[in-house]
Amino acid sequence: MKIEKVEGMLIGSDLIGANYVVRVTTDTGLSGVGQSGAWGFPDAAAKVVEQFSQYLVGQDPFRIEHIGQALYRLRPFRGSIVSGALSAIDIALWDIKGKHFGAPVWELLGGRVRDRVRLHLFIVADDPEGIAREARAAAEQGFSAIKYDPFQVGYQDHSMARLIEGTRAMAAAGREAVGLDVDLIFELHRKLTPMQSIAVAEALAEFQPLFIEDPIQIDSIPLQAELARRFSSPLANGERLNTIWEFRDLLAAGGPQHVRPDLGLAGGLTGCRKIAAIAEAHHSSIVPHNFLGPLLTAASVHLGISTPNFLTQEYILRDESDRPAETIFRSSLVREGGYIPAPDTPGLGVEIDDSRLAEAPAHYLPATPPLRDDGYPAMAV
Repeated sequence: MKIEKVEGMLIGSDLIGANYVVRVTTDTGLSGVGQSGAWGFPDAAAKVVEQFSQYLVGQDPFRIEHIGQALYRLRPFRGSIVSGALSAIDIALWDIKGKHFGAPVWELLGGRVRDRVRLHLFIVADDPEGIAREARAAAEQGFSAIKYDPFQVGYQDHSMARLIEGTRAMAAAGREAVGLDVDLIFELHRKLTPMQSIAVAEALAEFQPLFIEDPIQIDSIPLQAELARRFSSPLANGERLNTIWEFRDLLAAGGPQHVRPDLGLAGGLTGCRKIAAIAEAHHSSIVPHNFLGPLLTAASVHLGISTPNFLTQEYILRDESDRPAETIFRSSLVREGGYIPAPDTPGLGVEIDDSRLAEAPAHYLPATPPLRDDGYPAMAV
């Protein structure tokens, strides 16, 4: 079997403008699909895959590790765009291999270590009343963990006291709504300076979060690690990191913390298995980042089913919507309450409905960064 064709598709997304999806087809007619997590610049990832395809055509699709190493070393410049392109290819190759052997991908990754994957639902609201409403609804649906951004509108211009009190009010609303039997995750979206984050984390500790996520921008791995030592609550990091070496440095410098690789950005299933092993050696769990739709959800579930130090999987109800951007992905995975059972469909269990592609044209989000009152750019998420 040889790779015969590599196709790239920019599929419209109501949330981010465009998702970049790759389909790899072999000379036997078997095909697999994968997706890039480099969502900020999807057309850049597409251009990288175009160059990758010159190497890929004619290769044995089962040599997944070999292909990944070759692509990573193909050119001297790397980073999130290259890793995002490589990740999409990797996921597609695992899909092909599973289909060929008639087995779900988790079976090829070592088999089940659990029967179902626990989900944490990402909810969105602008005020404490909205958070309480969404949190109660999530608990009623069976989710045992929820995640939300606890900052109120205009946080970037608030005084420190107002920032902390507003954040506490949002955190309190979630905890009061669901009680002690639902875990809370506070997603800070890289919006704070290091000193702000320490003060905010101290205020959030009262609400006993499962973890606090991404308080600062990813500019400095040593500084991320320092915060893990300073926070009294568990910290989670990594959705914007690209390689096993970055995760190694993060954990070696900061000790145990939850790591958040994105399968569409950190080397696909192959790369994230390695990251999970590095985390396991540091007594850390993995909590895969995920919000780009059913395809990356499926890949993340296969990893969770087969990975011992998996904790919980990020999930959004948008995956279940009837909008074209989601229904283009025909997924065999079915949520049951706050879990997704181990799928038994060969491969990933997701196909692209080509007949509906025209219903979700790609577009680009406005290039308008958020500004503070003084005109200086605020932190971008």
